[in-house]
Amino acid sequence: MLTLHLADFSVEHFLQHYWQQKPVVIRQGFPGYTDLISPDELAGLACEAEVESRLVYKKDGQWQAEGGPFESYERFGERDWSLIVQAVNHWSPEVAELVKPFAFLPKWRLDDVMISYAAPGGGVGPHIDLYDVFICQGSGRRRWRVGDRGNHRQFAAHAALLHCDPFEAIIDVELLPGDILYIPPGFPHDGVTLEESMSFSVGFRAKSSSDLLSGLADHLLDNELGGALLSDPKRPIHRNQGRIDARDFALIKAQMQAILDDDALMADFAGAYFTKTKCELDLQELEEPLAAAALVEELAHQNLVRTGGLRCFYVDATVDQGVCYVDGERFDFGPACRAAVVALCDNDELTRDLLKTGLQQPAFVEALTQWVNGGYWYFQD
Repeated sequence: MLTLHLADFSVEHFLQHYWQQKPVVIRQGFPGYTDLISPDELAGLACEAEVESRLVYKKDGQWQAEGGPFESYERFGERDWSLIVQAVNHWSPEVAELVKPFAFLPKWRLDDVMISYAAPGGGVGPHIDLYDVFICQGSGRRRWRVGDRGNHRQFAAHAALLHCDPFEAIIDVELLPGDILYIPPGFPHDGVTLEESMSFSVGFRAKSSSDLLSGLADHLLDNELGGALLSDPKRPIHRNQGRIDARDFALIKAQMQAILDDDALMADFAGAYFTKTKCELDLQELEEPLAAAALVEELAHQNLVRTGGLRCFYVDATVDQGVCYVDGERFDFGPACRAAVVALCDNDELTRDLLKTGLQQPAFVEALTQWVNGGYWYFQD
């Protein structure tokens, strides 16, 4: 199991002084780190239509980008190109292990594990990300330059590549295997591979207010909620037809605020919204589905493992009622299942003891059986 090694400060210090504030190099954050997937295996994943991938390279001095799947890489030569594959933790249990050392951050903030293979000279150009990222250097060496936050002009170097103007570096470093570079949102950065190398990027993404409001609107429409009309009986005569006065403006805000103040509604929205994955999951349905009794019996001998990338959460406002959310869907198992719901969401690996309160409830056992048969959890060999 990978363990994050912080030689110069504690996790608490990192969260107080670096997280979302400034970049930092963590030398040998993973001592003895070796690639969790080979370049050939990564290239093989990029051959699959279900896997999001792209190639970035230069042609005649101009940046180019292509989306996968890819059948061959021979035409790109031996220099100046990068293969980027998203959400590799969804497809490789070994890569999924890279998420665990960052468990000091909530998983609802996790985006995915992106892996980049680059030939010498390869990179994607200077750019600014809108998410936090821990760039973990695998095999090879890569030079990274990071600038400070500021008013950096961004432009399309290619239809699929948003670059920024050259910047003055506040970090200029060569990463070696096991080193980690943390970069918060808004800091321009540029990585160039010095030799054939692999980079493993663990990304944490926050949502914008517009994203959240759009998602909330979709949730209200999908569940036929929020349909009550604004009501204003016994209102005074309105003197100015073109005016939205302070009283009416307060009514409008109050109507919208009532939605945000409904904790049960907002818990359901947050749970469903943040458990939806943006990338495909590698769901391996059982060819011979298990019956509920057989599943409970099997749990006495083997543990259940959550498939990589599956998102399941509970919310403080409703967890006492045994409510949880799995892959965008709400499940209500009742108060007796509270401990099992917490265990289900908090642990990547489930034992019979962790689930014992839920295994006494038919609804929980039925849901767990469907999840296992659908490939959301699988028995560890």
